[in-house]
Amino acid sequence: MEMNIKPAIDKQPGKPIIIAGPCSAESEEQVLKTAKALAKQGIDCFRSGIWKPRTRPGSFEGVGSIGLGWLKKVKEETGLKVTTEVANREHVFEALKAGIDVLWLGARTTVNPFSVQEIADALKGVDIPVLIKNPINPDVKLWMGAIERIHKAGITRIGVIHRGFSSFGDSNYRNEPRWQLPIELKRLVPEIQIICDNSHICGRRDTLAAVAQKAMDLQFDGLMTEVHPSPDDAWSDAAQQITPAVFGKLVKGLKIRSASTNDVEYLEHIDDLRQEIDTIDKDLFSLLGKRMNAARNIGKYKSKNNISILQTSRWNEILNKTIELGREKGLSDGFVTQILTAIHQESINHQTKVMNSTSTKKASKKTKA
Repeated sequence: MEMNIKPAIDKQPGKPIIIAGPCSAESEEQVLKTAKALAKQGIDCFRSGIWKPRTRPGSFEGVGSIGLGWLKKVKEETGLKVTTEVANREHVFEALKAGIDVLWLGARTTVNPFSVQEIADALKGVDIPVLIKNPINPDVKLWMGAIERIHKAGITRIGVIHRGFSSFGDSNYRNEPRWQLPIELKRLVPEIQIICDNSHICGRRDTLAAVAQKAMDLQFDGLMTEVHPSPDDAWSDAAQQITPAVFGKLVKGLKIRSASTNDVEYLEHIDDLRQEIDTIDKDLFSLLGKRMNAARNIGKYKSKNNISILQTSRWNEILNKTIELGREKGLSDGFVTQILTAIHQESINHQTKVMNSTSTKKASKKTKA
């Protein structure tokens, strides 16, 4: 689907878009105190959750509509634009009535097309920027679907927020960043702004700066960070919030990368290295083609001798051996495992096709006989 998407938030040349504020609006005093401190830092937009979708009942679910008045006061006293999350039709109507400048859809909303469509229908005929967080699960198509639904409602100022994806098991992150997914989304929709929600990716304070810098290195357009005057006392997500002063240092410490340069030495060397990579990729895929040919031949012998495709002991042997080889070459265990798992699955697919073809031929011969 071809979309005419405009910037959701005006961006100053050479500077990232900065959205900051508390996870939740707790009181008028807390909201205004945070906003005034952040206004001195020149942020682009003040964020605060009014309605909070929580995993379990009984947790603080936001102050509700009363908080919209506090955000209105932020606009009046600081001149900052304000943004909050909406999850249904009523939220949209109340936020628009209160003069909220930017709306965002949370991950729990993006994952549900029915909820996104309800919000899209409520936005028809309205001209307001909308930011869309990635769905909880790593699904670019679902993320794209939410963008398309909002765009079909007539909204053209659309951006996305990368807040990471839920995963099972131990992790250094609250939500795994899986950077390749927002990169793929940017490939599909080059004109869309991408904001990194480092707070929800990290889930803790000590890694916020590193993730923010990673986003800048990947040419993200900005940051959304949770800032609270007294983080340890926050009513929600206390562990990932920081004070305005700490946030100011984080932003000042960011290294903003350029997309290009006219430096002749750089251009000459980068072109040579890119050509080298193109040659290596060509050789790499030639080898992968040969590997799959070997896999098909293995499939023929397995079919002939009625042997199962998956050989767990062999797979473990290959994986362990390749991980060790990868370490010698400076490759991480996770990278080697991910690549080899994909290669192994492709090999299984080729063997399955060969074995199914052989079985079909045998069955055909029996029928004719």
